[in-house]
Amino acid sequence: MSNPITPSSAEPVVTASDPIPVPVNRIPTPAATPPDILRCAYMEIVVTDLAASRKFYVDVLDLVVTEEDEHTVYLRSFEEFIHHNLVLRQGPVAAIAAFSYRVRSPEDLDRAVAFYTELGCRVERRAEGYVKGIGDSVRVEDPLGFPVEFFYDVEHVERLAWRYDLYTPGALVRLDHFNQVTPDVPRAVAHMEDLGFRVTEDIQDEAGTTYAAWMRRKPTVHDTAMTGGDGPRMHHVAFATHEKHNIIAICDKLGALRMSDVIERGPGRHGVSNAFYLYIRDPDGHRIEIYTQDYYTGDPDNPVVTWDVHDNQRRDWWGNAVVPSWYTDASLVLDLDGEPKPVVSRTDDSELEVTIGADGFSYTRKGDDAQGFKLGNTL
Repeated sequence: MSNPITPSSAEPVVTASDPIPVPVNRIPTPAATPPDILRCAYMEIVVTDLAASRKFYVDVLDLVVTEEDEHTVYLRSFEEFIHHNLVLRQGPVAAIAAFSYRVRSPEDLDRAVAFYTELGCRVERRAEGYVKGIGDSVRVEDPLGFPVEFFYDVEHVERLAWRYDLYTPGALVRLDHFNQVTPDVPRAVAHMEDLGFRVTEDIQDEAGTTYAAWMRRKPTVHDTAMTGGDGPRMHHVAFATHEKHNIIAICDKLGALRMSDVIERGPGRHGVSNAFYLYIRDPDGHRIEIYTQDYYTGDPDNPVVTWDVHDNQRRDWWGNAVVPSWYTDASLVLDLDGEPKPVVSRTDDSELEVTIGADGFSYTRKGDDAQGFKLGNTL
């Protein structure tokens, strides 16, 4: 398929289907039926100081403690009815232990085993689950190098949607998505499409280089995104609020607590996804996005939006510069033995290098010499 980006493109290009070129090195499509994934459900994060992390996620971000012990804290958002959306586990190296998805039926765990076994991946299954509150589970090291979990059986807990007596101004109500850093975005996209994910938006250039892609199972912009960079690594995990004023309240709280340094980027509005956002960093540097007001994507003919990498409004609709750390920093991921996975360098063009100048703040807008830089040239 021809690439939709042309040098004269001034607006995102809308197509009827995935416009990302199929890679010649694509991962083979298994004959086995893939598991039917419902949504991203939780992430297991290894932290080096459990008390500090608990304070950050509970006392600052107001996530709800479902259960905890000496080594682990299980947290959920206000509208969640399953046991948790985030697991904090004490460990020697800050990293990600699992990107976890809920599947439609117990039989889908059998399908996950067959699907990844055919790919030659390492596959493990525990009838008792890997963490509290989750039953029969399958964990794999997928062909992209990520630790991925699938589960169906789960302990139900109280959904706090009606407990307005517990709400705070910045209440986090849902887990929204993951974002994964991978060296080869088209290869990652093709594999995720084999799992039943669909592309909703992407970033390319006129040469056909793909810098990132947003992919969904639930009917929103994404359950995960594939971001081009050295990987496998975790870029961020995102929680949703009801409204954008909730995000502003989080910023005000961080300022009042003299914690403004944890704000990495934002608040702002994305071009991609149209969502209002804030990026913050936890005590170990794990990146958390606070996210709200993207759009519905559940129709079978939902159009795909492709952005030009040189459109400075793709990452921030208001044209605010993206800080370099947003492109360079990410969390390590672990194998099934708990050891950090080696990081492979990206060989395709870097979004940072093609859009941010040597001053670290400038951006480019193709063909716009007069307004080609913002902030950086004033320093």
